[in-house]
Amino acid sequence: MSQITAEMIERGRGADPRSLSERRQLSHKVREAREKLTSGGEGHSAFEIELLQLFAESRAGSAPWALLIALAIAGVSTLWAPREYVAMWAGCVSVAIGANYLVARLFLRKNASRSAPGWRTRFILLELLLGLAWAAIALLLISIAKSEARAFLLAILLLVGAMNAMATAAIPNAVYAAVVPLGLAIVGMAASAGGDTPILATTAFVCGAEIYFIALARRLYTTSLGALHAQAEKDGLIAELEQAKANSDEARRRAEEANLAKSRFLATMSHELRTPLNAILGFSEVMKGELFGTHAIPAYRDYSADIHASGQHLLALINEILDLSRVEAGRYELKEDAISLSAIIEDCRHLLMLRAQKREITIVAATEPDLPRLWADERAVRQVALNLLTNAIKFTPQGGQIAIKVGWTAAGGQYFSVRDTGPGIPEKEIPIVMSSFGRGALAQKHAEEGSGLGLPIVKGLVELHGGVFTLKSKVREGTEVIVVFPPERVMNALPRLGGEPEPAPRRRAVYQRSAA
Repeated sequence: MSQITAEMIERGRGADPRSLSERRQLSHKVREAREKLTSGGEGHSAFEIELLQLFAESRAGSAPWALLIALAIAGVSTLWAPREYVAMWAGCVSVAIGANYLVARLFLRKNASRSAPGWRTRFILLELLLGLAWAAIALLLISIAKSEARAFLLAILLLVGAMNAMATAAIPNAVYAAVVPLGLAIVGMAASAGGDTPILATTAFVCGAEIYFIALARRLYTTSLGALHAQAEKDGLIAELEQAKANSDEARRRAEEANLAKSRFLATMSHELRTPLNAILGFSEVMKGELFGTHAIPAYRDYSADIHASGQHLLALINEILDLSRVEAGRYELKEDAISLSAIIEDCRHLLMLRAQKREITIVAATEPDLPRLWADERAVRQVALNLLTNAIKFTPQGGQIAIKVGWTAAGGQYFSVRDTGPGIPEKEIPIVMSSFGRGALAQKHAEEGSGLGLPIVKGLVELHGGVFTLKSKVREGTEVIVVFPPERVMNALPRLGGEPEPAPRRRAVYQRSAA
């Protein structure tokens, strides 16, 4: 259940009624599509409305052509049959065609899904009426002894049978209702032919053709059903994709609001915490330095030093949290300039040398000569180096050694690595120490207090430069961290004016050997 705050309501965010309505509609579409697909064993029942729509569209579209055919047949039939009877037949056929057309248009306009069985019954009865009306032409021409009239009648029955079978293929029972009366007319004609062999042969051919039309209509019905099933699968897939997109949009909206709330909280807490911290650090430093006189009790000076150290630790923690938040939110702006990677590493080493000497830790540095400058943020690179060297000193036991290397990569970039002889990190704990506020078991046991934000900040700052941060460690063997800057950040030397360009410095694959 979504958590709605007063601030979200004030901003007009939170649970959107329109979004909820769209998600309910999508859920209904998905459920409807799944019901259709899972009811495949019921034949056409799952797609009954669609089949009726196909039938109605076919009947409504073929009605004008059927009427023209009926008028043409009536005109030719007047050559053999009395005109008044032919006119009566044409009127009956026209009425049946008109009734089919009107009912089909009415169904398409209403599209009543709840009364589908009733509409199907109406269509079947109207098809039976239309089939009887078409077959009535046989009563006018079957009594005429002329072979021309009988041949014309067979042609009529063949044409009308094909037309009705194709138009009614969406409803199998309607096919039988439309074609069976024509088949009975053909059988009646064969019975009245006597021993006329050509007429009997032609009648048998037309009867076989009518059976073929029925089978073809059945095949068209199967094809239509398969097409409807494929359409339902496509609609279901589209509905599920839309639902998944709606869910992802909702999740993204919640994540954005949570990130916004986190950013506002951190900004507020930063301001609220820094204000009293300034007073704590300032007054504790005054008390620690005994600027207004010595303390009557010496322990107060020690307490003041502890307060000052704790305040500095809290301030550093706040700064680290804010830095990590800016990096994760993509709002850390790099102030890039031409810097010397080897010079920055050397400055950081010199800055931390006193801390290492107190623990009798030896720092060995190896730097490639003639390294060109990097296009990077000096403050960020310095923070990366300080964090890594501080961690190495913190985790290296007394009398240990730290090795620093700065040089070229095989691809033409630059790197620096820091390797210590500390207790190492178990392989399964590497993802933990790389996560925010994550600290391994050995770190908690042997190291000083820390926030667990150093490595995530380092990784984020390196990736902002397009570089790669790698951590390798083995228990009881030590840890090595490698920072690689891409070749596009290396500033090549400019050519001398009026002369040949200076040769590029020799690039050695020191990084590969170090990683090995």
